[in-house]
Amino acid sequence: MARRALILVEGNTHGTGLQYAQAAQRLGLHPITLSADPAQYDYLAAERLEAIRVRTDNLDALIRECSRLRATYDIAGITSAREAVYATAGKLCRHFDLPGPNPASIERCCDKFAQRQMLAKAGVPVPAYRLAGNATDVENSAAEIGLPVILKPAVGNGSYGVRLCRAVDELAEHTTYLLGGKHIWRSSPRILVEEFAEGPFYCAHIMGNEIIAICAAKFGPPPHFVFRETTYPARLTDDERERLADISLSCLRALGLGWGPTCIEFRWTKLGPVVIEVNPRMPGGDPELIRIAYGVDLITEHIKVVIGEEWDLRKRHSQTVACRSLLPDRDGILDWIDGGSRAAALPGVVEVKFVVQPKTPIVRQGDYRDCIGFVIAASPSLAQTEEILQRAVDVIDWSITPLPTLSEQEQSVAPLPASNSPRSSRGD
Repeated sequence: MARRALILVEGNTHGTGLQYAQAAQRLGLHPITLSADPAQYDYLAAERLEAIRVRTDNLDALIRECSRLRATYDIAGITSAREAVYATAGKLCRHFDLPGPNPASIERCCDKFAQRQMLAKAGVPVPAYRLAGNATDVENSAAEIGLPVILKPAVGNGSYGVRLCRAVDELAEHTTYLLGGKHIWRSSPRILVEEFAEGPFYCAHIMGNEIIAICAAKFGPPPHFVFRETTYPARLTDDERERLADISLSCLRALGLGWGPTCIEFRWTKLGPVVIEVNPRMPGGDPELIRIAYGVDLITEHIKVVIGEEWDLRKRHSQTVACRSLLPDRDGILDWIDGGSRAAALPGVVEVKFVVQPKTPIVRQGDYRDCIGFVIAASPSLAQTEEILQRAVDVIDWSITPLPTLSEQEQSVAPLPASNSPRSSRGD
C-alpha cells in the first residue's frame, strides 16, 4: 500500500512551515515540500524533510511533479502555509479532485482593492478607499478621503509597504518609495489609498464558518504597523463579540470563503467596527498562541480539513495568553542581546525566543521583519498575564551600535569610547 503524503506548496521561514510538516507526521502523513528554492527553509534540512525543487509559480510544472509523485505516494492532500501560493494550492486540489479552497475566491481576496469592492457591495463596513496607479492618482485620492491616509500595495501581505501618511510630504515620500523601484511588486503596481480607521485592533480567527478566537493587538510606533503585542482572548463584552462575529460571517459570504482558515482584521472606531482586511489563510504566529490559550491545534485541524477527515475545534481549556514582540528603536549592529534564560525561568512565561544573533545588522523595514524576538506569557487572568509579560520583558536587554553616517565614513572619525558611544536598548 502506497504511503500517504501531504504536499506543501512552499514552506514558511517563520515557524508555520515546520509546524505543518510536524503536524502531518503526527497524523501519519509524509510531508513533501515543493519549492522554487528549498534551501531558504532551514528546517527542511535540519529535520531531514523531503523537498523537491520546482517552479511554484508555474501550475503546469506543479501538476507534472504531483503526477510523478502519485506513482510512489498516495497524495492525501495539498495545501500551503504561504498566502502568495495558497490559490495555486487550491488549483492543484481542483485538478486532482482533492478537498481545497476555491482558488478564484482566494485570488479575489488577495487583491485588497477587489476585496474592498466586494465587502462594500455586501454592506460590510470598510474604511473609505481609492485605487491609484500613479503619484497624481495618490494625491487626488488622499485629497478626496482626507489626511491622514494609509498607503499600501493592492496585493501583498506581512505589512510590506504599508504606511500611515499624515502630511502631504509623507504621502509624496511613500508614493515615491512604492513606485520608484524600491518596493518589490508581486503584480503590476497599484496602490490602495485608504482612510485611517482609528481605534482598538481586533482579529477574528476562523476555520470553515466557525469562529475560534478573537484577539486584541497593539502596534509599535507609527507610521508603520508592526505588531507589538497580541492578547488572547480580546477583552470584549458579549455584545461586542457577537457584533464582530456577525460581521466576520458576512465577510465570508461576500468573498465566497468559508473553507479552511481565515483571519479577519478590524478596527473598532467611534462609528463601530470596520473591516481592515480579510486574509484567506492561516495567520503567522497565532496558531501557537491559540493552542496555548485554548488547547486547539489549528494547524493539525487544518490538515484534517485538507485530507477530508473529521476535524475538532473544541476548546480543551481557557487561559489568557499574550505575546510581546521585541522591536529595536534604531538601525545599526546588534552588539548583544541578553536575559532570555532569566526571562524564560519566570513562572508563567511560556516561551522566549531571539530570532536575530549578535553582530547582525539591524535595518528596520516597517513590517514583521523588524521583530528581533518575542516573549509569550500565560495565566488564568489578563492582569496576571500582563504582569508576567512585563516582568519578563524587563529582564531582557540589548545593545545596538548605530552605523556610521556617510560623512563620518568620509572623515574617518574614530569611534567614541564604549562608555560614551550612543547605544540603543530595548524600547519597551
